[in-house]
Amino acid sequence: MSDFTTSLILKAEEDKVYNSLTRSISEWWTEMFEGSAEEVSQVFTIRFGPQVFKTMRVEELVRNEQIIWRVEDALIDLPDLINKKEWINTQIKWNISAASEGTSLRLTHIGLNPEVECYELCTSGWQSFLYSFNKFVTTGTGTPFRLVDID
Repeated sequence: MSDFTTSLILKAEEDKVYNSLTRSISEWWTEMFEGSAEEVSQVFTIRFGPQVFKTMRVEELVRNEQIIWRVEDALIDLPDLINKKEWINTQIKWNISAASEGTSLRLTHIGLNPEVECYELCTSGWQSFLYSFNKFVTTGTGTPFRLVDID
C-alpha cells in the first residue's frame, strides 16, 4: 500500500517554507500547540480539542531541504473510529526544493495508507491544513484549528 503523499508549489521562498514548518506550526495547523519543532530531538504536541492530539519528535532537519517527524503518541477519539491510535509510529516527511514558480513542498505521511481506518478523515485533514499552510506562507495568515468556546 502506498503512503499518503501530496505536493504543492508555493509562491514563497524556501526559507519561509522551512521556518513555517519549524517555528510557526500554531499559525497554520492548530493554535493548540505545545513544545518546539526547531531542533532535532525536540518534542511537540498538537491538539484539535480534547479528543484529538498527536505528540511528535523531530527526527531530522536539513535546512530548506527536509524535515522528518515521528509520531510518538496520538489519539483520535472519534465515535466512528475503532483504532484511535493509528498515528503512533508513523512518520511525517516534508521535502522542500526550489521550483521555477517558487518552492516545491512534498508531504509524505509514512504509515498513512488506504488500509488505515482514519485514512479518508486524515487525508481530508491534511488537505485542509495544507491549504492553510499555503495561505500562511503566501499571505502571513493561515487558518489553523481554533478551539471554539461552547457554552
